Amino acid sequence: MDVTALGFYAIVCGILSWAAPRLGQPFVRFGIGATVGIIAASVLPSLRGMVGM
Repeated sequence: MDVTALGFYAIVCGILSWAAPRLGQPFVRFGIGATVGIIAASVLPSLRGMVGM
């Protein structure tokens, strides 16, 4: 697992989550976004392998 990609996805999704006011307080939204980014970065290598990249 590439730590740089993991951190990048966590930061990007965390920042984007600030635009989702329905999820509650800003820090909760940031945490949700960071979690989604970590999951996305974790799944990405498997998806790339299945596609053949």
